[in-house]
Amino acid sequence: MTRIVRLTRGEAQTVLGLASALWPEHETAALLAELEKYAADEDAALFAALEGGGPVAFAQCTLRKDYVEGAETFPVGYLEGIFVDASFRRKGIGRKLVGACEEWSRKKGAVEFGSDCESENASSAAFHKKAGVAEAGRIICFIRKL
Repeated sequence: MTRIVRLTRGEAQTVLGLASALWPEHETAALLAELEKYAADEDAALFAALEGGGPVAFAQCTLRKDYVEGAETFPVGYLEGIFVDASFRRKGIGRKLVGACEEWSRKKGAVEFGSDCESENASSAAFHKKAGVAEAGRIICFIRKL
């Protein structure tokens, strides 16, 4: 049976391996520091899905108080990252994690919940649609070094 738990300060190490699989380009110490911020910040949350005592998935969310594409209210709960180990996918674990993030957001006063993914990430887009998140729009971002 999968258990969803909210991680607190000092517990982010629990999902560091999963986060490293999601963001392999990040240096381990910096990634752990970022996860710890989610676990300790009152406007953020870090959830783990545990099965057999070990982590099989995680999600991190925040309460955004700035502009969110498609939102009509503020604050907005926002899914910042989610990862389910390949051997545990298609079992509803991701949906449970999103549900935990949504419930946390509701308790923080949000009435809307957002997320995003890279335009070429078809599997993430499919996950979001399956989880009941409607596409709000598409943008192309530009930047120039000054």
